[in-house]
Parts: sequence; structure tokens; C-alpha cells
Amino acid sequence: MQGRQILALEFRNQASDERVMYVSAIIAAGGHGRRLGAGVPKQLLDLAGRPMLRWSIDAFLACDRVSEVVVVVPPEWADAPPACLRVPGVRIVVGGERRQDSVANGFDAVSTRSDVILIHDAARPFVDAAMIGRAIDAAAETGAAIVAVPARDTIKWSPAEMGSAAGGQPRGDRRVIERTLPRESIFLAQTPQAFRRHVLREAVALGRAGVEGTDEAALAEQAGHQVRLVEGSARNIKVTTAEDFAIAKALLEMTNDTRTDASGFRIGSGYDLHRLVEGRPLILGGVTIPFDRGLAGHSDADVLCHAIADAILGGAAAGDIGQLFPDTDDRWRGASSVELLRQAVDLVRARGFRIVNLDATVIAERPKLGAHRASIAASLASVIGVPDSVVSVKAKTNEGEDATGRGEAIAVHAVALLEKA
Repeated sequence: MQGRQILALEFRNQASDERVMYVSAIIAAGGHGRRLGAGVPKQLLDLAGRPMLRWSIDAFLACDRVSEVVVVVPPEWADAPPACLRVPGVRIVVGGERRQDSVANGFDAVSTRSDVILIHDAARPFVDAAMIGRAIDAAAETGAAIVAVPARDTIKWSPAEMGSAAGGQPRGDRRVIERTLPRESIFLAQTPQAFRRHVLREAVALGRAGVEGTDEAALAEQAGHQVRLVEGSARNIKVTTAEDFAIAKALLEMTNDTRTDASGFRIGSGYDLHRLVEGRPLILGGVTIPFDRGLAGHSDADVLCHAIADAILGGAAAGDIGQLFPDTDDRWRGASSVELLRQAVDLVRARGFRIVNLDATVIAERPKLGAHRASIAASLASVIGVPDSVVSVKAKTNEGEDATGRGEAIAVHAVALLEKA
């Protein structure tokens, strides 16, 4: 697994060559969660139809500001990772003995292009795009930030030694209050925590030098950096005990969270266009079409597979093919788009959706596709794993207008209907 490439996308301003911030996310999932008392690691416990770890993974994969996702796992998962980790866009790294060791391993694995690095606990399944965005923005401006919530209860200070029994052990029933702390000054730390790369590098180095920290913010503080607080959420709970897990399940049930809507349908749309060039085969829907030119692209440029993949991914709010299979990654140079489509389907199904039907329109002046429509639909149905009868492929011209009408390119519009399985 160590040799796997990171699937990452460097987002760029389309109006210029100015580089937009590259954001890496490290999800700390290297523990075993023994305090919860379950027979399996708590990260894998089923929470409303998917493993708890998958909630965090999906949140970061779906955030268009996050360029790569690294998950730090127990050593025994390295060679045989659970199914919830076998999705495009995720890199697996082996954790260490302590949480800070695991995060240090994750830091070593993120791209050297990272401007901001997020750290998130796998045991916080309710992270959302708003929290992620606030952390990124604050860290970009100040160097370090964490999401946090203000204390709601009155805070009492009672050092352990004040209530100790004769043997030196603290006695909960005999502890006394030394003072009451001002509640308005107390905040409860959550994750994600975000850092400029150089800040996290110094925090990690301090931890490796022997300094202990309950989180990376504490290490950054000890390294001399100020850490900004940004708004968290009372929903962003950490699941540590069986009671916490029961609360998490209840939260999903009470709020009818749209991410677990088991009865809803989703519609996704996709569009793609590629230029026609000499010296390339013309491949549509996995079928090679006899023609004097083919489509230009980083992969085999199967514009039909690309549009359908985006429609399917869009219906599940699972990103797009540009994010999952970037043309900056040599891994996808010359790749079969049928395989990219198959991975997109696997990702959507892992999120609990089934594909109800697909409708695609190919816009091309030449070649005429009428004789190939049935074989193309059958090829797509085989890849997606649905009956031929639910795949529609239509062919239209553009009446001589623009690049497609002049025979310089082929475009495809696609629509997919998904249902929560």
C-alpha cells in the first residue's frame, strides 16, 4: 500500500494561472477504540448504514477545497484494508504507537505541495464542509486554527492532589473546588485542526523530540505559534464510549440527516467534450468506432464514459472525474475510461446508492452512430452492472454550429437517476 499514488487535484483559477491553495487532509484512524467495548475497532462500527470512519472520509472527499485525503490506520490494516478504505481518492498510511506518532506519519505522506494541512479524528463522524472551510480559511490567514465550541456549563477547577486520599490517589467523592473558572473563556477543542505546512512541521518535530501533546494544536502552541479558534458544532461529537455511539445514532435518526436518506432519489448530470485529432482511436462507451480520427485526452478520452461517470458521481455528491482521476497524474495517462467509470460506480455504490437508469446524448456531426448505439449501450450496461434496458444512448448533430458542428469535437450530455439502496 505504501507505493500507492495519492489521487489529488491541484485546483486552478480558470481565468488565470494563479495557483489555488493545495489542501491535504489527514484522518487519524490508527487507534482501536477499546474504551467503546465493541468487538471490532470503533472506526468500523456501522453507523446508519456505513462504517463510522467512512462518514469522515466521505465528508473530506466531497469537499471541493480538499486536494488529497490520507487516512492513518492500524498496522494490521495495511495489507488488507477494510472495504470502506478501498475508494478512489484515499491513501492509506500506517499509524504509530501514539496519536501524535500517527499524525507525524501522515504528515510525512502528504504532498510536498500542501499549503494547508487538516487533521481530523475518525471518531468525529459529523464533520461538514462548513467546519472544514472555516478551519482552512483561518489557518491560511494566521498559520493555525481549530474548530471549537464554547463551554456551556460552569467550570470548576479541582487539582487532583487536593482531593487525594492518604495514599496519594484522587478520591472523586472528596475532591474540593479551588476556584470557578470564567465560562466565557473556556472552549472545547474539536477537529478538524488546520495548519500551514511549516507550522505543522515544527509541531511534528517537537513531538518527535519527546514533547507530549493531546493534539497538534497543543504542540503548535508549545512551538511558539498562536492558534485561532473558529466555530465548531455541538453535533461534532467524538465517539469514545458506548454512550457516545448511541448518541450519534440518535442524532442521525432525530435530524433525518440528508446523508442517510434511505428513501430518496438523486439525479446527477454530466457533460464532457473532447477534440477530434488524427492518430487516435475513437472510443465511445468502451466501443471502438471506425473513423479517421479519435478524441484527444490524457486517458483514452472516451467522452461518453466521462460524462456518464460525472452524472453518476454528481447524483451521489461524490465529486467528479477531474478530482478523482486528474490529468496531472501519470497513473491515468492512457487509462481505459471504462475502468474509470467502473471505479466511479464502485464509489457510488459504496455510498449506498443503486443506479436506476442512464440517458446520454452524443453530439457529433461525424461519424454517424446509429449502427453502433446498441453495442455502446450494451457495453455501458455491462460496466455499470445494470440491464441494457435502463441505458439510453442517443446521437444528435449540432447543425453545423460551433466546434462540434464543424466536426472538430464530440460532446456528450448525460443524466443519471440514483436511488438510496
